[in-house]
Amino acid sequence: MDTKVISSGKHYSALPASYVRPESERPKLSEVSTCENVPVIDLSCTDRARIVKALAYACSVFGFFQVVNHGVSKEAVADMLRVATEFFSLPVEEKLKLYSDDPSKTMRLSTSFNVNKEKVHNWRDYLRLHCYPLEKYVPEWPSNPSSFKDVVSNYSKEVRALGYRIEELISESLGLESPRMPRVLGDQGQHMAVNFYPPCPEPELTYGLPGHTDPNALTILLQDLQVAGLQVLKDGKWLAIQPIPDAFVINIGDQLQALSNGKYRSVWHRAVVNADKPRMSIASFLCPSDDALISPPESLVEEGSVAVYRDFTYAEYYKKFWSRNLDQEHCLELFKNSRNPAAGSDTSSSILKTS
Repeated sequence: MDTKVISSGKHYSALPASYVRPESERPKLSEVSTCENVPVIDLSCTDRARIVKALAYACSVFGFFQVVNHGVSKEAVADMLRVATEFFSLPVEEKLKLYSDDPSKTMRLSTSFNVNKEKVHNWRDYLRLHCYPLEKYVPEWPSNPSSFKDVVSNYSKEVRALGYRIEELISESLGLESPRMPRVLGDQGQHMAVNFYPPCPEPELTYGLPGHTDPNALTILLQDLQVAGLQVLKDGKWLAIQPIPDAFVINIGDQLQALSNGKYRSVWHRAVVNADKPRMSIASFLCPSDDALISPPESLVEEGSVAVYRDFTYAEYYKKFWSRNLDQEHCLELFKNSRNPAAGSDTSSSILKTS
């Protein structure tokens, strides 16, 4: 590799060796089928109880769902995709002014996941942004394209409002008072990953991102309508999630799995690449405040038992997550409460190694 990013304009006729996965860890794309029954929740429905019921089913059975009529304007979405495309179309010399492999930086262009710790890299470049509070972080964002700061600020505000709305519905679906989850999570941080996956010469040998769960509370994902790439693990099989117009994919993150005492599952998902077309996705993450204590309400802990996970702060969890490789065992496994006889290990990790 003669550059720090793969969105350099260079055409690769073969996959560089540092991106080639061992045979046992490859995506086996020919074995992946399309998920035919993805939960799609219409947030404009006037029957709130119906929304809550559908959400409870999606969170407990799938760990993710799609939302339509969600309140984020079509203009905000179109503008966000436009400036993301313009950014990754910049000359590589311009983009590299923002490059860093330090995960602690609040704004950086990078590649793969954590290049300092990985043995095998992922076929992805991404722009990582902290988005809340905006007045703190916007000044450090890219100034090129010229409309970037205004567009991303507006998009971030609309997505944040959607995230809070969904967290309130999740509270209700767990039998809690409506604002319970947002209140427990504190003054939530907000991050964004603008992901760019260039065409890959040998997509069957690598990943855009390997199987993982998200360390935050809630992920709001804007998919590329032209190119599919998101896959989720359900019942031991990887399933492709086809993008639908004017929708967001909502992923339950590790913190909501812990807060729900394992009732809702943080979904294992991955990104695959293709040989023909570039793909863009924009993931927005709502994260508990650093000092938020992640501990399930007593009503969700069965009488006579203890919580599945020990209490921890989000800062403790996030530090542990970034100290590891993305494709290691589920980070929540490190926080299991050993006194709970029901706290068996997450079998997804072993499934991932053979998928």
